[in-house]
Amino acid sequence: MGSRGRVTLQTIAREVGLSKYAVSRSLAGKSGVSEETRALIRETAQRLGYTRPAGQGAAGEIAVVFHDLDAVNSELYMQVQNGVQREAHRLGMTLRVRWTHDSGQLEELARTCDGLMLVGPHAREAVAAASATGVPIVRFGWVDALEQIDHVGGTDHEAGQAVVEYLVGLGHRSIVYVYGMPGLRGRQERHYGAREVAERYPDVALHVMQFDEENGFRAAFRALAEKGVRPTAFFCAHDGLALTVVSELLGQGYRIPDDISVVGFGDYSPATQISPALTTVRMEGQECGAVGLRLLLERIENPRLPGMPARRIMIASRIIERRSAGPCKVVASVDAAEV
Repeated sequence: MGSRGRVTLQTIAREVGLSKYAVSRSLAGKSGVSEETRALIRETAQRLGYTRPAGQGAAGEIAVVFHDLDAVNSELYMQVQNGVQREAHRLGMTLRVRWTHDSGQLEELARTCDGLMLVGPHAREAVAAASATGVPIVRFGWVDALEQIDHVGGTDHEAGQAVVEYLVGLGHRSIVYVYGMPGLRGRQERHYGAREVAERYPDVALHVMQFDEENGFRAAFRALAEKGVRPTAFFCAHDGLALTVVSELLGQGYRIPDDISVVGFGDYSPATQISPALTTVRMEGQECGAVGLRLLLERIENPRLPGMPARRIMIASRIIERRSAGPCKVVASVDAAEV
């Protein structure tokens, strides 16, 4: 291990398999780690002969802030929170978890913690104010183009590509992308990815459906039919939309997947509570949370130097095959132009 004077916080962290953050807080007597972890770290430090350098400060707390007005992604955010807390437990540390969209609270948290993880569509001005404090920040949720803040996210664009490839592989040539509520960035990215793949196949038509998520499906479906569109598959931008589509189609006498296949997005709890169970794309929210916390701890231990670029980490989604999608058994007339 070398001489006693060469033992550092990182030496102890490697020895106990925890982060330098947890080691620093434990030796400083600060909150944020369990008593069991604190005892292990202190015993290891004593055994290795660690001496705390004079004047060395203690690390502050880490705050995880969830946007509290985004009902669409509430289940995804709970997955992220579970992932962050699971990783924090593994590392022997605790967190300050808040649900707010208030910019003043966000800036105050930034001034009183050592690192900040932001989840959801926090306002640009609020993020800028928090960032101006100099605290390391990691975001989960959409960021502005080339925004110089570290970010962990999913693979919405790739997911759109993968779903259309999957449906084409099953023989579908007339596919409807169901937006539901327009203007949401993730849903747009899934559409862009789906469209890219559809355009590679001259015999595939990708149509777009937007409707009021409460009661607008029937009218939108009728409008497609009046244009001569006879879809054999629906790709829904959210599992909630897919539940509506499945329910409405079954109510109109369609058999799923014999007549029409339906694919969702998210793999949220209702996906397995309907019949047929929903084929969907799983968002790896827990992994996003765990990776985000690890990235934040790395930035605390090794701060970004001036001019150093921000990082983008993407956690790949995956298609979960269940019973709502299957081989195309219907010969559909295909309109080559996207509606």
